[in-house]
Amino acid sequence: MVRDTRLPVSAVEEIHEEVRSHWPTGEDVDFEEAIEYYRTLPRSKRFATVLESAQRPLLQPRAGVPCLSDQIDLLCHLETEGQADLLPTTIDSYTRDNEYAKAQEGLEKARNSGADTLNGFPAVNHGVEGCRRLVEAVDSPVEVRHGTPDARLLAAVTFAGGFQSFEGGAISYNIPYTKRRDLEETIEHWQFVDRLAGLYTEFGVEINREPFGPLTGTLVPPCIAITVMLVEGLLAATQGVRSLTLGYGQVGNLVQDVAALQALRELGESYLPDDVTLTTVFHEWMGGFPPDEARANGVIALGAATAAIARPDKVITKSPQEFQGVPTKEANAAGLRTTRQLIDMMCEQTLTLDGVDEEQQLIEREVRCLMDTVVEHGDGDIAQGVVAAFDSGALDVPFAPSNAAKSAVLPARDDDGRVRIFDFGDLALDDDIREIHAARLDQRAATEDRACSFQMVADDVDAISDGKLIGRPQEDDR
Repeated sequence: MVRDTRLPVSAVEEIHEEVRSHWPTGEDVDFEEAIEYYRTLPRSKRFATVLESAQRPLLQPRAGVPCLSDQIDLLCHLETEGQADLLPTTIDSYTRDNEYAKAQEGLEKARNSGADTLNGFPAVNHGVEGCRRLVEAVDSPVEVRHGTPDARLLAAVTFAGGFQSFEGGAISYNIPYTKRRDLEETIEHWQFVDRLAGLYTEFGVEINREPFGPLTGTLVPPCIAITVMLVEGLLAATQGVRSLTLGYGQVGNLVQDVAALQALRELGESYLPDDVTLTTVFHEWMGGFPPDEARANGVIALGAATAAIARPDKVITKSPQEFQGVPTKEANAAGLRTTRQLIDMMCEQTLTLDGVDEEQQLIEREVRCLMDTVVEHGDGDIAQGVVAAFDSGALDVPFAPSNAAKSAVLPARDDDGRVRIFDFGDLALDDDIREIHAARLDQRAATEDRACSFQMVADDVDAISDGKLIGRPQEDDR
C-alpha cells in the first residue's frame, strides 16, 4: 500500500537503474555528471530562480514538434517574436504512453519527410545530448510539459538534459488523461519523479515542479482543482521538492477566477511546509475555442485581464488558432503578445472587483472540506487518503475518463457565469455549501424560465466556443 513517506536514496537508485533500461538513451543518464553540467548553465536558465524573482506575471506558451532543429527554431521564434519569458517543450503522445519505439518511428518519419508526424517532442528518444542542445540553444529557461502517468524515464532523461522544471503529477496526469491506470501505482511513479527532483535540489540544482491545474479543462469547480493541487504539492514536498508551482485553469467568470487564484495562493501557503517556495500559474481557457480568430483573441484577452488583476507568477497562454488544433508558430507568438499587451496595460492600473472576497471565502471553505476528507480517508496519510477519497467519490473530477474516479460530479454555470456544482455525487462538501450551489443554479433556471437540469451542463460546455459564457437557450428553444 502506497504511503506518503520519503523514498530512501537506495530505492531511488534501484528504480533509476531499472527505468534507464526502458530505452537505450537511458544509458546516458548520469546523476553526478548532470550535477556538474548544471553548474555550467547561466543563472538566466535556472527556471525556479527566474520564476520566483519575477516582478510581473511571466508568460509561457505550449509548443512541441518532433525534430530537434525544428523545436529549436520554434522556441527561438516564441522567445524573440512572442517575447515569451519561459519556454515549454511539449512531449508527444507516444512518449506519454511510454511507447518509445513508436515515438522513434514517428521521429524517423519526421526527419525523412519534413512533416510533423508526432504531436510533440520525443525527449526520451532525443536523449540527454539532444535535450542539452535544446536547452543551450535558447536564452530562457525551459520546462517539460507532457501528460505522462509514468514519467520516470522522461524525468530521468530531461533532468540530466538540463530541463529544470517538470509539469504534472500522480492525480493530474492520471484522472484527466487515462482510463485504466491505477492511482496507487501512479502515486508511486510520481514519488520517484519528485524524489529525483528533491535529490537534485539537495545537490544545489533546484528542480521546479508544477502539478497540472486545469485537470479535465472543462468547467472544473475551483475547489476541486485547488484540492488536487494541494495534495500533489504535499506529496512532492514529502519527497524533497522545494520549488512548487500550483496551477489553476480559467473558468471564465472574472470574479470567480480572481478569487480562485487568490485562494490557491492563500491555501498553498497554509498547507505547504515553510521550506517550500510557492508560486502560482494561471492557464488561459482550456475548453473549446471559437473558430473565428478574432473571437478567439477575445477569449485570450479575458484570460489576460484576469491575470493582470490576480497577478499569478506565470500565465500559460493560448493562440487564436486553438480551434484548429496545433497552432502555427506565428499564431502561438501572437497569443503571447496579446496576453502581454493586456497585462502590461492593466498592471499599471489599480483595479478592484466586487464580490471577490465573498467568493474566495466560499472556495476556501470548500477546499478545507475536501482536504479534511482526504486526511480522514487516509487516517492522516495523504497518499492513502487521496486514493480512498477518489474510490469513495468524496473527491471527484468532472468529465474524467479514469476508472479511479467516480466522475459523478457535474458542473454548470450560475446566473453570473460562475461555475457551480449541479450534481455533487458523493463529493464531501457540507450541506450549507451544497445549498448555496443549488440556490445559485435555481436562480439561473428561473431567469431562463426552464428547469434546472443536465441540459444546462451540456449547454455550458459549448458556450464559449459558441461565442458566449453561459449556455443560455435561444427563444425558440424554450
